[in-house]
Formats: sequence, structure tokens, C-alpha cells
Amino acid sequence: MATSLASHVPDAWRMVLDDELTQPYFAQLDAFVAAERAAYTVFPPQEDVFNALRLVAPEQVRVLLLGQDPYHDNGQAHGLAFSVRPGIKTPPSLANIFAELKSDLGCRIPNNGYLVPWAEQGVLLLNAVLTVRAHQPNSHKNHGWERFSDAVIRAVNRWPEPVVFVLWGGYAQKKAPLVDTSRHMIVQSAHPSPLSARNGFFGSQPFSKINAALRSAGTPKMNWQLPDL
Repeated sequence: MATSLASHVPDAWRMVLDDELTQPYFAQLDAFVAAERAAYTVFPPQEDVFNALRLVAPEQVRVLLLGQDPYHDNGQAHGLAFSVRPGIKTPPSLANIFAELKSDLGCRIPNNGYLVPWAEQGVLLLNAVLTVRAHQPNSHKNHGWERFSDAVIRAVNRWPEPVVFVLWGGYAQKKAPLVDTSRHMIVQSAHPSPLSARNGFFGSQPFSKINAALRSAGTPKMNWQLPDL
């Protein structure tokens, strides 16, 4: 029987992750998240947990941008790494991403942090951990989400078309061994958080590197400019 978490995984991904969703750890993860939701506020809302997968089907992934943990303050997280809903103040890491995007490609800094237009072009904005207890960062780590997100990375790695994997910071860079670099490309640097952005993220030009990698693979470059809302 499908768990309540598994029932929210989009059909296209359920086909490639079916073995994962029937593993004992996933049932334990489902029970953990259900218990957390019963006792605490958990972000993002249940219907948004798999939004990254809902917006980008396996065959549509061109870039996989790996985050770590959902935003943990009210109204921020909606299932896409680094993204916040319209009307929510841009968090510091995302503000640094926008600053680097302006420096790298000259993109205007938008009045919002809603990254859905990137997802609609094939950027899988995947967090390693997909839920979090309100106001408690990393509160849902080491309960099985990491194994699930690793399975997503492996599924993308198996896809025949070249994908650019974007790994910012030491946590994300530990996933590099999951990527076959004879077929795919990795763009990596320091994390854009205020703690590390000045130690290797600013000036790393990730967006032009991603576009160059896409062009070398014979696919169109990304339009990184986000519209004002």
C-alpha cells in the first residue's frame, strides 16, 4: 500500500523511484513526518513537499541544483530549493545568488524570490531534506530524506541526456560521486549563504558556466532573468 508521502510523488517520478518508495526506510520516514505534522508545524505544507519533482519530469531535467534543507520560517518553503513564495522577503542566501547572477550575467535583481520560472526551463531545485520543523533548521535530517534525494540524483544520473549538476558548499559536493562525469557536468563552488559566500561563491560565475555546459551539450542555454511580480 502506498504511504501518504509516496502518494504525493508525481507519477512520472514514481515510475523511476518505485523501488525506493517501497523500502522500509521510506515507510519509517512517512511515519516520522506524519508524527511531526501531528505535533508541530512542518514546512512546506504536505501538498508542496514534492513540488520540485512536480514541475520537472525526469526527462525534462537539464540542471539539478541541490539545496540542503527547506526554509524554516513562516510562508517561505514551497518545495523548491532556495525559492520562496511571491510576497515573501528574499532570504540572505537567495539574495547572494541574485547578486552573483547580476555580476555574472548582468541579470536585474527581481522583486521576488520565486524560482518557478527556472524550474519551468528544466532546473530541478532539489533539497537533500524535503521537510523541516518550523523555526528549527535541520530538524528533519537523518530520518531518510537524504536516501530519497540520493535516489533522485541517481535517477537523473542514469538519464541518457547530459545534465548539469550544481553543487554549492561542502554538503552538496559530497554528492559528486553519484554523478557520472563522463556524461554529465558538475559546477561547484562555495555555498551562497552569508557565512561562506565571500569565500568562493562570489565571483564563481556559476550561471555562465551552466550555460556554457548546456551549449557544449547541444542544448539551449537557460534564461536566468526572473520577472518582477
